[in-house]
Amino acid sequence: MPANQEVIIGIDGGGTRTRILVTDLSGNVLSYVEKGAASYHKDIHAADNVRLALLDSLKEAGKEPHQVKAIAAGIAGYDTESDLAWVEQLTEVEGLHCPKWHVNDAVVAHYGALLAKPGIIAISGTGSIILARLEDGSFVRNYDFRHYAASAARLLAYDAAFEVLAGHTDDSDSELVAQLLQHWGVQSFHEFLLLGRSGFLEDRRERDRKFGQFAPALTCAASQNSALAKRVCDRAVGQLKTGIELLAALLELDAIPVSLIGSVLNSPYFARHLSEQLQSGSGKTFSVVKPHVSPVTGSVLLAMERLQLTLDESIIRNLQKH
Repeated sequence: MPANQEVIIGIDGGGTRTRILVTDLSGNVLSYVEKGAASYHKDIHAADNVRLALLDSLKEAGKEPHQVKAIAAGIAGYDTESDLAWVEQLTEVEGLHCPKWHVNDAVVAHYGALLAKPGIIAISGTGSIILARLEDGSFVRNYDFRHYAASAARLLAYDAAFEVLAGHTDDSDSELVAQLLQHWGVQSFHEFLLLGRSGFLEDRRERDRKFGQFAPALTCAASQNSALAKRVCDRAVGQLKTGIELLAALLELDAIPVSLIGSVLNSPYFARHLSEQLQSGSGKTFSVVKPHVSPVTGSVLLAMERLQLTLDESIIRNLQKH
């Protein structure tokens, strides 16, 4: 098949949304589609979400499955080989017989943020992970050290709820507490206590989603000097800093680029405080940089690298138009 008829599909399969980008081999964007979550841990309909998004993206691009040269998919929740049982099902679409590479969604986020170059990304949104690409091209996660930064949106909100229920509040927290009670549809602290005693919500996915939705109010409250919110956020910032420094010890760069990704880390409070804390403590020099392109664009870059295509400046420029 002539190369100008072939396309690459990149997938950023998150815990909340699936984003799919179709490009030609020169990086020209032909279509972009969004659907529901790609992680089975977050949505039992994940496979249907991704398959439908794949079909819609090809239709919008005016292409057929046999014209796809490769697919690279970054999938949230893909952490071990046993996860392949559900991960590979996501891209099982009739006629798609091309090479398919499945990785954790942090890998494609790294490709997009730092354009496949050595450095570190920290992600905190629906989930949390810290990932470094070393000078030899290998990837290492904070998970590999058995380290985890409890900075995902839902975990921040759980932490805040426990602080409230334990009575760790003062006058600076009154507005935040009122927002928390309203969020859970209760009228008083006693009602919230009874709700907590019952486990909040029975279904774990629904419960985590409900907690995660409160995180923006929490990070905003931290910027407005709620003592409780600042305490919760500062704990997470400290854990993120430690995880970044763990991975930095493996890099020999004079200045290590660090890109912050996700709704939590891009909140003003987290972005400012983590950036400030990285300037001291480990003996390493860090440079906080904005992602060059989106994670879904990074998945296209990954596919191009695996296909041994030359990632020249014209391809990067074309992809940056997305």
